[in-house]
Amino acid sequence: MVKVAKFSAFLLLIFFLAGCNNSLVFEENHQIRNGEWNKSDIQQFSFKITDTATLNNIYINIRNTTDYQYSNIYFFIDTQFPDGRKFRDTVECFLADISGKWLGKGMGKVKDNQIPLRKMVRLPDTGTYSIQIEQAMRTDVLKGIVDIGIRVEKQK
Repeated sequence: MVKVAKFSAFLLLIFFLAGCNNSLVFEENHQIRNGEWNKSDIQQFSFKITDTATLNNIYINIRNTTDYQYSNIYFFIDTQFPDGRKFRDTVECFLADISGKWLGKGMGKVKDNQIPLRKMVRLPDTGTYSIQIEQAMRTDVLKGIVDIGIRVEKQK
């Protein structure tokens, strides 16, 4: 009986370790208070890079409800490199298809989207990178956006 318990614990450990994501460099999500994202509420994310040789994928994580009144969302994204250089981009992300069907994962009212921002990018400097995300819609307060985040992972 003891051997069976030890073997079961060993198998559980193997499954747990196999499920770990070694490619994840950074992921952070911010909850939007009351699901209402004010234009002045800029979301900031900072992460350290130590490996400049590896290619990375950078994603925007968006969690919206089906009460969101648009099929897309625009962002102003400001990236600051460790040496102080800054880069600004305008990005459009689609949250529903042309027929109005919500994209993303999830059942019920909440949908999780992971939108590629940059694929196979080499981050050239070691140190801390900062990314700021500002909603750039023509509405001061967006209702139905409940979380926003950034994910950086090594290219597999």
